Amino acid sequence: MAALSAAVCAAALTSEAADWRPIELVLLLFVLAAGSEIMTIEMRRLRISASFLAIVLAMALLGPTPAAAIGIGSVLIDGAISRGSFRRVAINVTIYSIFPVLGGLLLDGFEGNPSPQDALAFAGMVLLVFMLTNTLNFLLVALMMHLDGVVSFRDAVKTTFLPVLPVEFATGLLTAGVAYCYGLIGVGAVGLLAVVIFVFQYLFRAGVQAVERGEELEARTRELASLQVGLLNTVLQTLSMRDAMTARHSAAVARYAREVAGLLGVSEREQELIHTAALLHDIGKFIFPDSILFADRKLTDEEWETVKLHPEQGAKLVRRIEGYGPVADIIHSHHERVDGRGYPHAISGDEIPLGSRIISVADTYDVMTSRDSYRRPVSSEAAIVELRRVAGSQLDSRVVEAFVEMIEAGRVGFHHADEADFERELAFERRVEAYARPRAAAA
Repeated sequence: MAALSAAVCAAALTSEAADWRPIELVLLLFVLAAGSEIMTIEMRRLRISASFLAIVLAMALLGPTPAAAIGIGSVLIDGAISRGSFRRVAINVTIYSIFPVLGGLLLDGFEGNPSPQDALAFAGMVLLVFMLTNTLNFLLVALMMHLDGVVSFRDAVKTTFLPVLPVEFATGLLTAGVAYCYGLIGVGAVGLLAVVIFVFQYLFRAGVQAVERGEELEARTRELASLQVGLLNTVLQTLSMRDAMTARHSAAVARYAREVAGLLGVSEREQELIHTAALLHDIGKFIFPDSILFADRKLTDEEWETVKLHPEQGAKLVRRIEGYGPVADIIHSHHERVDGRGYPHAISGDEIPLGSRIISVADTYDVMTSRDSYRRPVSSEAAIVELRRVAGSQLDSRVVEAFVEMIEAGRVGFHHADEADFERELAFERRVEAYARPRAAAA
């Protein structure tokens, strides 16, 4: 009520009889504003019409008071059409009295009809005032909706105002064009406003539909991501139920691998890729019979050949998921050696993906040190000695030194017996977000 009273007082103090002439212009703008309320578009509980265009022209061509009167009149008509509550109508009346007065005062420097030489400058001023008052109008409405608990102010700006801002700017240009023509040919130019209103309604409706289609596509993409990533998580959880040692070992390797990748200067996206590959690097062990998976004896040559299949089988499984090809490549090579004596393809050196070389070091260290490993654990110091011994033959020397630096600095650790540590590495929601994020098309 205080804001409304201030706007009414400002309008009354600045009102002049000349503001209401020519009367046919006042009536024409009011008819256009009122008529546009019939074609109102609803978007996220906001009712948006083209009456704003007529109000801006009233600010420019008449003055603050007629503009506020037309604004209030259009709001009352909208309230009658939508059967809005008294409180909602009162808020809209307040908002539609504030911004026309402010916009009209900004345009007071162009009193009277501008000369042809000034018409372009006048149109530019109209465009500026259009965008400023449009923004003020939206922010006031969003603030009221926020205070009512309908939607947060930030969400209203992000999901409603910003997506249609290009349409608003295009409409502002059209409105400025009408103002420009008015400066040259008079009242008859305002007839163009009817065309502008039609164009606005078309553009805005198309914009709203595009936003809604985009949201629907985003929701479907997230559902697909949840399904795809959920399947992987389910496989990991199933592996955990069958062989908790292997599942937790994979989680530990993932934690070590991400940290080492960061120390080596790998990008955040690549770190996430390596972390995911580390989580899934032993997923191919599903092919193992229990006699191999839980063996407490030396494996036969035939059983060892089965073991050597798990990188290839794991990569084949992961590659079936769209977008996980690079993850599968890392999994496929995590048992290769830098001297070329690894498996499954005996590649060497930089032919082995960096992610695979990182996982290989983390894998070797965790197997040696974890208490639930299939072999007797050794101390961290002894494991480091062994890593350095095989650096340059089995493992990448640069990766080994980064790994040792990480361990000696105590930057990261993993508790195999802690269920929370395991769940934290799975990070389902974060993984869904990453998978659902649009990916650049391959070159």
